[in-house]
Amino acid sequence: MKAIVNDSFGGPEVMRVASVPEPTPGPGQVLVKVVATSVNRPDVVQRQGNYPPPPGDSNILGLEIAGTVAALGDGVDQWRCGDRVMGLVGGGAYAEFSLAWPGHLMRIPESMSWEQAACVSETYITAHLNLFQFPGLLDGQQVLLHGGGGGVNTAAIQLCRALAPSVKILVTASTTKVQRVRDLGVDHVIDYQQRSFQEEVAKLTDGRGVDVILDHIGAAYLHANLKSLAVNGTLMLIGVMGGAKSDLNLAQLMVKRQKIAGSVLRPRPVGEKSAIISRFASEALELFSDGKIIPLVHKVFPLEKVVEAHKLMESSGHFGKLVLIIDSEVSL
Repeated sequence: MKAIVNDSFGGPEVMRVASVPEPTPGPGQVLVKVVATSVNRPDVVQRQGNYPPPPGDSNILGLEIAGTVAALGDGVDQWRCGDRVMGLVGGGAYAEFSLAWPGHLMRIPESMSWEQAACVSETYITAHLNLFQFPGLLDGQQVLLHGGGGGVNTAAIQLCRALAPSVKILVTASTTKVQRVRDLGVDHVIDYQQRSFQEEVAKLTDGRGVDVILDHIGAAYLHANLKSLAVNGTLMLIGVMGGAKSDLNLAQLMVKRQKIAGSVLRPRPVGEKSAIISRFASEALELFSDGKIIPLVHKVFPLEKVVEAHKLMESSGHFGKLVLIIDSEVSL
């Protein structure tokens, strides 16, 4: 089968199209013929050599798939060959065929295109998990989302508006993306290139702070995040683009009864991930079927243009998701 491989770690240029053996589903597994996938920030980190796949998962890049069921391993009875599915994989999405666990797949709504379906699993499930499953964002609370133009945060904005319409949404964004974020219906956009988000949050919340912060920056934002967090608030840490180590004022954390929770989706046990996906499907999938949420697709690339797609991801020049088309013969 055709797949993207990298013989070494480094920049986007280490990736190339190659012919590799097609995987065979083992007991309890599903083989999916991939029509489309998407580029996510963890793909870049893995390509650079800093995010190896969990044991037993493919070394091929890619964490989410949209395609059709091609074959079933022994014991799989909830899917049939030909079913249109989207879901999470531990690796292997940048290829014509990918293995998945049946509980990690969801049926694609009839109204959804392949490229839209390729945008759902990694970002929307991540946002749903780290806002609504834990810590349990409630309607009427206030949330701060960092990096409003990225896939996870545009997904988070849409989910908040649909599932908790009275939540007050504050978003940080670069100067060039402020208006596009504002157009998504948030309450306040903070241009972090022009002003301190800590000072702006204090003004916008009358010094109270927000109840939940979703952050992928890490160390560089830690102190300002905690000062922007309300009493009993929770900082959800889903990335460390701004560093992984920082000192911490534990006394402040105790007095304000704040919580810091680290969260990553990929290496979780199969059953735990299945439960997360099942809850997302039951609470949010209908929103896509009804058209209340439409995934934001910034640009679609053929698989052969994967280097160009990764360069765009690294430049942060996108707004929403970057999609790779694997099977160009399938109608989109």
